[in-house]
Amino acid sequence: MLPLLLDSSRVRHVLCLGAHCDDIEIGAGGSLMELSERLPAAHFRWVVFSGDDEREAETRAAAARVHGNAAYSVEVLRIRGSYFPSEFVALKDAIESVKQGPAPDLILTHRLEDRHQDHRVVAELTWNTYRRHSILEYEIPKYEGDLGHPNFYLPLSAATAAAKVRMLMDCFPSQRQRAWFTPDLFQAQLRLRGMECNSPSGLAEAFHGRKLIFSTC
Repeated sequence: MLPLLLDSSRVRHVLCLGAHCDDIEIGAGGSLMELSERLPAAHFRWVVFSGDDEREAETRAAAARVHGNAAYSVEVLRIRGSYFPSEFVALKDAIESVKQGPAPDLILTHRLEDRHQDHRVVAELTWNTYRRHSILEYEIPKYEGDLGHPNFYLPLSAATAAAKVRMLMDCFPSQRQRAWFTPDLFQAQLRLRGMECNSPSGLAEAFHGRKLIFSTC
C-alpha cells in the first residue's frame, strides 16, 4: 500500500455533510480529530440536514470534542428526518446554499450505496453538487449490513480511537437506548479497518474514495 500525504498548505476548507446528528461523528470522528491536528490552518464546516434542538446540542458538544482548538463551524438544519426522498427539493436548495460558501478542498459525506434512504440522498446530492472536488464517503454500521469494501484508510492512534468512542458515548445520551450504540461496536469497527490497512495501532477509519485525482503539481 502506498501512503498518500495530505498537504497542509492546500487543504484549507473541509466540508462535512451528514443526514442526522451523530452521522459525521460515527463515520469520521476519529479522522477529523487527526486532521484537526495535522491541518492547523484548515477550517472544518459541518452541515447536518436534520435535527431537533436536543440533537443539535449533542452534535455541537461532539464537534467541540472532535476539533478542540481547530477552527470549525456547525450548522444543523430542520429538514424532516427519515423522509429525505420526499424532501428532495428542500435538500437540494440547502446544499446549493452551502455551495455558496468557501470552496472545499475535501468533502466528507455518506456512501452512495448506504441503504438508509436519508444517507443515500445526501450522498447523491453531494456528487450532484460538487463535481470537481475530492470526496470521501464515510461508513456507518447499521442493521442493514451494508458495509462495503473501502479503499481509503486513515490509521488512528490508540488515544484518538479511544477519544472517539468516549465522545460518542458522552455526547449522545439520546442514542444510548439503541441496542447497537455501544462502545464495543465502535471499537470493533475501528479494529477491523485497522487490521485491513495494517495500521501501526491496529485501529483506523475507512472511506470510499470513488474518484480521486493524483497530481504532481
